[in-house]
Amino acid sequence: MFKSTPKQKSIRQGRSSENELFYFFTAVTHNRTKIFLNKNAAEIVLNTLKWLDQKERINLIACVIMPDHLHFIAQLKETSIPKLMHSLKSYSANEINNALERKGHVWQSQYYERGIRNEKSLMDLVKYCLENPVRKGLADDFKDYAFWYCKYEI
Repeated sequence: MFKSTPKQKSIRQGRSSENELFYFFTAVTHNRTKIFLNKNAAEIVLNTLKWLDQKERINLIACVIMPDHLHFIAQLKETSIPKLMHSLKSYSANEINNALERKGHVWQSQYYERGIRNEKSLMDLVKYCLENPVRKGLADDFKDYAFWYCKYEI
C-alpha cells in the first residue's frame, strides 16, 4: 500500500543529476511564509546563489526570489542536485535566522527540479523565471523588481 505523504528520499529515488547539465529549480518557504518580503532575507538567498556560482559549484543563469519561493536556473558544476540544494537551503536558513533574530525552518524540505534539454527550453525558462514578479503583480517590469539576477543581457 502506498503512503499518502511520501518522504523526500523516496521521491528522489531513481533521479540523478549530471554535471554540465542545466536545471530549473523551485524551492518554497516553510508553510509558504512570505519571509522574502524582508529585504535582508531575500538578499541572503541571492548572495548565496552568487557565492555558489563564484565557487564554481554552479553556473548561475537566472534567478528570482519571490515572497515565498525561489526559482533559479543553473548549470551543475562541481556538485550534485541534493548537495547543491542542501548547501543553499542550510546556509541561507542559518544566515536568515541570524539576521532576523529568529529560529525555525525557513525552507520546505522538498524542492522541484527539471532538467533542461535544449536552448529554446533554457530561454523559455529564463523568461518564465524573470517574469514571475510581473505575473504575480509585484512589478510592471521584472527589471523594476529588486530580487532577480540574469547572466545574460536582457
